[in-house]
Amino acid sequence: MGAGTVQSATTKAIHYFRPSCLEHTLELLAQKQLTIVAGATDLYPAKIAHNAWGNWRQQALLDISGLSELQGISDRNSHFRIGALTTWSHIAQAALPAYFTSMQQAAQSIGSLQIQNRGTIGGNICNASPAADGIPALLCLEAQVELSSQSGVRVLRLDEFVLGYRKTVLQEDELVTAIIIPKLAGRALSGFEKLGSRSSLVISIVMVALVLVINKQQQIEDIRLAIGACSEVAQRMSALEAVLKGHTCGAELAKLITSAHFSGLTPIDDMRASAHYRRHCAEEISRRLLLSLCQQQKCHHA
Repeated sequence: MGAGTVQSATTKAIHYFRPSCLEHTLELLAQKQLTIVAGATDLYPAKIAHNAWGNWRQQALLDISGLSELQGISDRNSHFRIGALTTWSHIAQAALPAYFTSMQQAAQSIGSLQIQNRGTIGGNICNASPAADGIPALLCLEAQVELSSQSGVRVLRLDEFVLGYRKTVLQEDELVTAIIIPKLAGRALSGFEKLGSRSSLVISIVMVALVLVINKQQQIEDIRLAIGACSEVAQRMSALEAVLKGHTCGAELAKLITSAHFSGLTPIDDMRASAHYRRHCAEEISRRLLLSLCQQQKCHHA
């Protein structure tokens, strides 16, 4: 297809559009009510179980998978830019700084390898599931979301973009075009832990992502901790971060983490786990992940 052309078809009164450039995509979004698909890994579940997956509407499909300008990761001096169509497999295999480890570990935990090859980072945040594996790591990276429309471009923090259970600020004429990750200075490490009923192909019970910046005195200069699957939206644990910041890396950090720091979480009881179990695991996994990263830091500079 030439630039700007569109494939369209009609099946059972559902129209399908596949533009080949961003300009034409935004034009279509301004004119029609469309369901955007990329990897389309959630399309069929949404269609057959809309009550569980949110309010999926039987409307025309806009397939953006052909937009090459929304694919890949680029270094932009002060930040990294991740195109919204970048797959989790691409993210997992990319050569990135150590503070991206949490996101790369999350990428490897999403569904199966087939899902990782098709699913996109943009789709993960737009789906806004409480158990979206990518969101805790992105919160720790203080990710920003770029939204484009014919009216222009706006950039929001991820915690401003995701409002609640499968709810975002995305307008009908807007498209998420990129995720922006500010660069971190200093010696930064990160990690991600996911608790599920098995090692793969599982919906999260609890997720913990952590980014740690250590100074030359082995003190915590910056710490970012986020918990997923324990509330409608993954949460940064700001109060706990404030308690830990400035302390020297070591086993004594475990004593500073208490159950009170996790009282603001609002986990649910379901077939995978009780709310009590989720909250307890969030506390314990946070403690273990912090100590593990501190140990990595000491071994690296031993």
